[in-house]
Amino acid sequence: MSASYMERFGNTESITPVLDSLYRLGMAFDRVYATGNRTVRGLEAVTLSLPPCPGQSIIKRPNNAGMHSTGALLREKGYNVTYFYGGNSYFDNMETFFSGNGYDIVDQKSYSPEEITFANIWGVCDEDAYRKVIRTLNEQSGDGKPFFAHVMTVSNHRPFTYPAGKIRIPNDSKSRAGGVLYTDYALGQFLAEASKQPWFENTVFLITADHCASSAGRTEIPLHKYHIPALIFAPGFVAPREVGGIVSQIDLMPTLLSLLNMNYDSHFYGRSIFDPDYVNRAFIATYQDLGYLEGDTFTILSPVRRYEQYRVAPTAENPHHLEPAEEADPTQVDRAVYYYQTSCKWHKR
Repeated sequence: MSASYMERFGNTESITPVLDSLYRLGMAFDRVYATGNRTVRGLEAVTLSLPPCPGQSIIKRPNNAGMHSTGALLREKGYNVTYFYGGNSYFDNMETFFSGNGYDIVDQKSYSPEEITFANIWGVCDEDAYRKVIRTLNEQSGDGKPFFAHVMTVSNHRPFTYPAGKIRIPNDSKSRAGGVLYTDYALGQFLAEASKQPWFENTVFLITADHCASSAGRTEIPLHKYHIPALIFAPGFVAPREVGGIVSQIDLMPTLLSLLNMNYDSHFYGRSIFDPDYVNRAFIATYQDLGYLEGDTFTILSPVRRYEQYRVAPTAENPHHLEPAEEADPTQVDRAVYYYQTSCKWHKR
């Protein structure tokens, strides 16, 4: 779900009316960057609040149980903690990772036949997934405990098929615009139904993407292909506001926890934007290249001790346009090296 699909960021196709409306009603982040270009990277970022390490995501690595995850933290505080996924969670080792880090799992295997109205190769449609979320949360809320639900939907993914008659783009068009519009529509239906539940007024919603649609481009890490939407929505609790500075995907959950005034011993590498010492920076990586963005300087670290630096030089067409830096900034290079070296060891704590 690239930010570039939103009207707020210049799109004229009107395919995210719900997201655009929510951006006016919640805490709206204008410059959040995904840590990577795969789903597991996004899940890693919001679950562990860690920058990406070179190679495989932690989610796909062995011995990844018992880490300091968002779910484990909240379970220790008495929350029911559930990972909801519209497909089968064995994909990309998600089942092993989430079950080993404090989450109960509700995935496609948990659905009865009558709960599935539409499915494709990736799993159930977003509407079915959201209905399952609401049914499960209603059951959980009956025990008086608070809940934390991490919901991952699948409809905005090739082959971009979804139920007929829901949106203006035909369900058999197999277009990404249709996948985006249906995903946006389903989100609106979910929030409308959630608003009728007794737990709604005490629930905070963090809505974001795992990664963008594509990472191909002229530079090794094209910055605009990592720009994702993110907002925190809680009517009556979180006042509408805009957050304009650079924010990393790893900072979203610490920011949410600080809004809840939650005290905890933090092993998160990400930080709340409300932290007085917060630095507007982002960590962005591919399989082997590690990017660090701070201010208008974008540093890319590559194997064999290579690095490149770019300057963010906005244009009318691309506010994330990059140009090679005329002079290297050694301070930024050293900072990027330091952050990545320390964060790669952080998960062992």
